[in-house]
Amino acid sequence: MSEAEERGFVAKVIGPKRRWWAYKARVKELPENYRTAVDAIERYLMHFVPADGESATSAFEDLADLFEQAAADGTSIREIVGDDPVEFVETFAQNYTKGGYVPDRARERLVKAIENAAGEDGGRDGTAR
Repeated sequence: MSEAEERGFVAKVIGPKRRWWAYKARVKELPENYRTAVDAIERYLMHFVPADGESATSAFEDLADLFEQAAADGTSIREIVGDDPVEFVETFAQNYTKGGYVPDRARERLVKAIENAAGEDGGRDGTAR
């Protein structure tokens, strides 16, 4: 990787491109509802400022690990993220970032995407159908 790629904006947000594309390939292999949830969480995580490219890459790889294991074990999406997906993602992000500003519409979008991925029709009982 060139020095510009290592220090550029894209590298700061997603880390090394090779690892990013490996992560995306892993997510693509998840069952559709898990992939939908990961995509929503990923979108939300983009509002946080990573400490560095390595931290950002590690966060996304850990996210893939979590959902791959959950899919293999048959763990529901609600068992992973709980009743409040915003709290889950913000707590998850604290391990990797310096913080960020997340607009209300991004929070609403995350909540709706997780409800959809969990198979809920607007209810919040925590079970996938």
